[in-house]
Amino acid sequence: MKNTWRVGFSTLAGTVLVAGALAMPPAATHQAAQAQQATPQTQSVSGKIASIDQSSFTITVGSGSSITQDAQKPAAASSTMTFAVDKNTTVEGSMKVGSTADVTYRQDGGTNVAISVHVTP
Repeated sequence: MKNTWRVGFSTLAGTVLVAGALAMPPAATHQAAQAQQATPQTQSVSGKIASIDQSSFTITVGSGSSITQDAQKPAAASSTMTFAVDKNTTVEGSMKVGSTADVTYRQDGGTNVAISVHVTP
């Protein structure tokens, strides 16, 4: 009889411990960290539109313009940047050479893909 109680109590205690361990949420996995790093970073730049093509445009980023990358890191030098325009790109205003544009973009395989363009005359 004493042995039966010991076996029964041990089985009950073990079941409670296993159920408690299984009920806890899983810890953050390494795969979740990799998925967050794989998300492309959104960047933004302002400058004057230098040229416009069917599926792309180029802006001149001068010393008064800025390039930011999520954490507001300013640009160091003036240059030109070319952006691809796809079906998901939103354009506010009329794109004309010489107009000022604020471009939010992502890099996709070494190509700057415009996410949104805000044009001011």
